[in-house]
Amino acid sequence: MRKLFLDIETLPAGEESHEKLKVIHAKREDKREKKVDFEQYLLGTSFDGAFGRILCIGYAVDDEPAEILSAEESGEKEMLSRFWEIVKSISKEPYNSQYPDYGVQFVGHNVMDFDLRFIYQRSVINGVKPAYDLNFARYRNYPIYDTMKEWVKWANMNVGLETLCFALGVPTPKDGIDGSEVWNFYKAGKVDDILEYCKRDVEATRAIYRKMTFQK
Repeated sequence: MRKLFLDIETLPAGEESHEKLKVIHAKREDKREKKVDFEQYLLGTSFDGAFGRILCIGYAVDDEPAEILSAEESGEKEMLSRFWEIVKSISKEPYNSQYPDYGVQFVGHNVMDFDLRFIYQRSVINGVKPAYDLNFARYRNYPIYDTMKEWVKWANMNVGLETLCFALGVPTPKDGIDGSEVWNFYKAGKVDDILEYCKRDVEATRAIYRKMTFQK
């Protein structure tokens, strides 16, 4: 079985979506007692694959060094195409078409509810067909191994990547930057810092996975 460790960094919606988002925002605010201004609402789209954008996808295959696919270099659509090409290149043809097994385990932290879902949503919007239909069934660790879900054993609670790093003796990837600061770093032109941070997240996730599966 091949392992694909991954992490993404996202950005709020681009200007081309702002007018549509203003309509959505106005309708939501009509129903709210506590108002949220548009700029604050816009920042939240970085967690929404419908309008937010993927800046980069960090990945590592098995024991290979972490690599980065960046939308800054090729655009989001080409980046997604390249990601699914990589997935296809390490996958096998399934023997059973009804219950297909492609021989790849996707490993990430909160990857089931965020990273992989975001990738799928942006793939649909960009017209990029995934390598295959990935099974998002819950309460299992194949083909998706979510280190957050596995740590809490699917309880209704969350745990941060850095918290797991501290608990398991893994070097923290949050050196000078964390996910909440990506947009500020991007606006300041510090894209390379974000890409390196994403790679560190991938390496940390792989180290956590090995600890959690009792590998040396």
